[in-house]
Amino acid sequence: MTRPEVYVGIDVAKDQLQVALRPSGEQWPVSYDRPGLEELTKRLRTVKPTMVVLEATAGMETPVAAALAAIKLPVVIVNPRQVRQFARATGRLAKTDAIDAQVLAQFAQAVEPPLRPLPDAATQQLNALVTRRHQLVEILAAEKNRLGQAAESVRTDIQEHIRWLERRLAELDRDLAAAVHQSPIWRERDNLLRSAPGVGPVLSTTLLANLPELGRLNGKQIAALVGVAPLNRDSGRFRGKRTIWGGRARVRTALYMGTLVATRCNPVIRPFYQRLLAAGKPKKVALTACMRKLVTILNAMVRSQSSWQITDLTLARQDSC
Repeated sequence: MTRPEVYVGIDVAKDQLQVALRPSGEQWPVSYDRPGLEELTKRLRTVKPTMVVLEATAGMETPVAAALAAIKLPVVIVNPRQVRQFARATGRLAKTDAIDAQVLAQFAQAVEPPLRPLPDAATQQLNALVTRRHQLVEILAAEKNRLGQAAESVRTDIQEHIRWLERRLAELDRDLAAAVHQSPIWRERDNLLRSAPGVGPVLSTTLLANLPELGRLNGKQIAALVGVAPLNRDSGRFRGKRTIWGGRARVRTALYMGTLVATRCNPVIRPFYQRLLAAGKPKKVALTACMRKLVTILNAMVRSQSSWQITDLTLARQDSC
């Protein structure tokens, strides 16, 4: 007899994990510490689940996912917004840790999100550095905005904080560069990505840390994953505007800045952008199309392990199919 499929949802909180199984409905809490993780892995090893689903929870889910992946369990980390919309669609309006775990298990059973390899420890460390840099940039921008309207009594304090943040940002950039160059694989991929005009250190490290799927998917899939693929809004005879939605916001932000540069200096992106503007496309639409084209080209470059100078750009067209 074939073994029945078991789907597991785990809600991650600061001090406790709530575990739910489907279709049995079994549920139990475990503490979020080393003994709790050992108990969790022991019980789930016995269950042998078809899939384990966790929400992305500001990095708190990473140790749990790593512990389960270490015993060869199929673990998927999903977008909390997608799960919440699924909960509403199934009539689950209340929200508690126990209910969230049940919804995650039901989501795993109904949707079966695709399995993707979890980032290794080095990638997690690089991701942490990139995240911290993003936080510092946001704080620095906020302080500069405050300075413009600050009273004279606090201007000196804000200016000192801005100088400290700028120094720390420079130090963090050096740490990121060192982390990339310590890994031969990352160093090779960084050199490959930065051979494309418009791709600088920030975009390259963001792609390395936050888009490990680059080069493993086709062009349409990578564009959808980043969130730059146009989505239809049609119904009957109505034809709505195509819009982008979802995706990885941090990657998209870095890609936006890189594409701005590429529209001025990249020999493929620049004429493409100008053709779209000449055809009457709004600048935002044209820039989004250029973002998609750039990430598709970079995906093809990584897949073929070819730098910009020797890349046959027809690869990007083939890769988008």
